[in-house]
Amino acid sequence: MVRLAHNGYVEDGSAPTEPADTEVSTRSTRPISSGARVGAVREPGAGTGARRPPTIDEVARHAGVGRGTASRVVNGSPHVSAAARTAVEDAVEALGYVPNRAARSLVTRRTDVIALVVSEPGHRVFGEPYFGAIVRGVGQRLNESPFQLMITMVGAERDRMRVASYLTEHHVDGVLLLSLHAGDGLVATLDGRGLPTVCGGAVVGTDPAVLVDADNRAGGAAAVGHLLSLGRRRVALLTGPQDMSSGRDRLTGALEAVRAAGLDSEPLVVAFGDYSEDSGVHAMREVLAAGHLPDAVFAASDLMAVGALRVLREAGLRVPDDVALVGFDDSSVCRLTDPALTSVHQPVEEMGRVMADLLIARISGEAVAAQTVLPTRLVVRGSA
Repeated sequence: MVRLAHNGYVEDGSAPTEPADTEVSTRSTRPISSGARVGAVREPGAGTGARRPPTIDEVARHAGVGRGTASRVVNGSPHVSAAARTAVEDAVEALGYVPNRAARSLVTRRTDVIALVVSEPGHRVFGEPYFGAIVRGVGQRLNESPFQLMITMVGAERDRMRVASYLTEHHVDGVLLLSLHAGDGLVATLDGRGLPTVCGGAVVGTDPAVLVDADNRAGGAAAVGHLLSLGRRRVALLTGPQDMSSGRDRLTGALEAVRAAGLDSEPLVVAFGDYSEDSGVHAMREVLAAGHLPDAVFAASDLMAVGALRVLREAGLRVPDDVALVGFDDSSVCRLTDPALTSVHQPVEEMGRVMADLLIARISGEAVAAQTVLPTRLVVRGSA
């Protein structure tokens, strides 16, 4: 279940629930009829028609596993073998086990809510394929767990501080952070307050406790290396924001490919954008206005490549005949352009799944790797 929030306030008004395996006994509180002995309260069980709910210990015994393993499965921990998970899930279904979340919240102070905090405005979060793919990946993992997802977007510094306060006041169990820019102190604030976090992407000037990233540097090198292998020599680089590690790494990889080919003296133009389609339009126009007619363009995102393609067509240039074009992301838009866009694939949904796995493990107190870097690969289509 996905819940949306802005600046930390949940929009659906629902109260957070709590994870776990604490049980409480229930006593009958029937009205005392005339003639009944005061104080003669009967426990559910034989003769009452009521059945005591199963406990996590009974689930464990039925599944043939330890109580801790059963608890980890119920709490959605990824660190359980497939066989044990299946045995526990079968036992839960067979016994009709339902975690008593209200009782458990009093003991664990857990909410069963994970926040995804995106440091971008809402129109970008809901308008760009990258963010949707991350949410799909996270959602796939959380659907297998007791956790719900709350999404919040932050912009101004005052929003960050308000969100930091909200998140650390026992409203969520952990936080996924995405699209952080240089100087954003949110990750350091949350880590410092002891709230489990996982960052999607490295952060310029900050050392997150746990991060998941794609190999942007290798992806940038592969994109430009492919263009050079086609015999193209006048390369234009439409790069991403340099206050984000992904933008820096993609540019670094592209320049490394140029140097590796011994083409340092060849014309090379760099224009900057922010991954949006509009910024691709502006960057491509800037390149052409400078009097540089490229025969190859590497755009740091697919949306920037779409913007560049529009400008090239307006200028009467054909893709790929006059200008070969490569994007980055391998998003769904690549198959909608004409020609279809060659792009660097980054496993965005897998990033979301890994981020969720690591955060659930951290919430459970398990040790996890500080850095996970997923590979990228070039997908060749008609544009280059």
